[in-house]
Amino acid sequence: MVGPAGYPMKKKRGATAQEPGERGNPVRRLVRGHARTLQTGTAEPEADGQAIRQLKAELAQALKRIEELKASADTDFLLEIFNRRGFGRELNRSVSYIKRYSATGALIVLDVDRLKPINDTFGHAAGDQVLKAVASTLTEQVRSSDIVGRLGGDEFGVLLWNLDEADARAKAAELERAIDSLSFRFGDRVVRAGASAGVVILDAQAEASNALEAADRAMYVRKAQRRHDIGSTADASSH
Repeated sequence: MVGPAGYPMKKKRGATAQEPGERGNPVRRLVRGHARTLQTGTAEPEADGQAIRQLKAELAQALKRIEELKASADTDFLLEIFNRRGFGRELNRSVSYIKRYSATGALIVLDVDRLKPINDTFGHAAGDQVLKAVASTLTEQVRSSDIVGRLGGDEFGVLLWNLDEADARAKAAELERAIDSLSFRFGDRVVRAGASAGVVILDAQAEASNALEAADRAMYVRKAQRRHDIGSTADASSH
């Protein structure tokens, strides 16, 4: 090496050549140092392997946590079934599948009867008990391939696969009877809730949002019919 005045420059003892920009770049110095260590055979492969295994474990844990957060975003925290967001996603998937493969399905919307009087009289803890029993009953009454979700408040949705309209309406009536049969004891009183179900068949022309609105309207028609039937029965029994 030659100095500014043409005199040879002495190389500092122990110094090594540096690439341009290396002096101010600790990362590059570290990489070069690691490379030299590997070349001289003084690396610690066991320590490196342990660090890699730890990083993999931490990454797996982080990915698991992300999946848990995704699942919790789609789950009703009280009832441990799909919430409206999760149920809506499954409805969209179901409609897409039905259109693509010419499959059949049905959407049922159920509204729990008399939940507000139960909340007002016995408190919201009593209402939560009713909702939990309804969610459990619906889950038990359908197949594992079917889907149950809470649409909000006292409304539930059920997605059924591979059945025609007659079977879907029969299943809706069965779900109504199962919920009607539930009884709850609060203090010294025994009360019943009940439910009204609206049905819409899902076919190749179905749209998720329209199907949900149609099932909701059908549910309110059914609720009015049940009230009329109960009123007629009460009038007949009074004569």
